[in-house]
Amino acid sequence: MVYAARDHVTDGGLSSYGISLRANARRVAVYIDKIFKGATPAELPIEFPTQLELVINLKAANAIGLAVPPMLLTRADEVIE
Repeated sequence: MVYAARDHVTDGGLSSYGISLRANARRVAVYIDKIFKGATPAELPIEFPTQLELVINLKAANAIGLAVPPMLLTRADEVIE
């Protein structure tokens, strides 16, 4: 199964492909800073996540007998062994 959050993969799921929560947290901090400095939230532009991350759990793949292609492993942001 492919999850949207990496936490499921670290808990034993096969893989995740979704937004980077770390990158989103940094963007939230920028928005909070702007609001504290007097910006009105309604005036701030809507931003969409631009950084996605792929995490693969090789231990889970091996447990179900799934061979993960090397090209996919090289594109992964993190491989859990």
